[in-house]
Amino acid sequence: MKTSDKLFYWLPRLLCIAAILFISMFALDSFEKGLSIWQQLAQFLKHLIPSFILTAFLIVAWKWELIGGIIFTVVGLVMSTFVFQLNHNRNGFSIAQSLNVVLIITIPFIVVGILFLVCYYRKKRI
Repeated sequence: MKTSDKLFYWLPRLLCIAAILFISMFALDSFEKGLSIWQQLAQFLKHLIPSFILTAFLIVAWKWELIGGIIFTVVGLVMSTFVFQLNHNRNGFSIAQSLNVVLIITIPFIVVGILFLVCYYRKKRI
């Protein structure tokens, strides 16, 4: 396997793992004073549900790159609209601030989806 093939194989996988870990960090805000340890753990696990779903998508994408590429691209696009509306309408962020949040949170998943598709078509060509 050439170096460029290895790069296109590992880049989407590692980027996806990093993006899932970044999303998982937001679950840490579930630990608050005044709640029992069981309530805090329940809140923590509830906040990790998106990370569990994204991890399941990564497992699918690892095996079937075409399906994974489509899934991550669609997830990134759908999450982009949801995150933008959430930050702009509910939190009162400006359009620029909302777009910055979209870039930070959802664009990595769109890039991962595109990279999985590129990896699939490179393999298919070979």
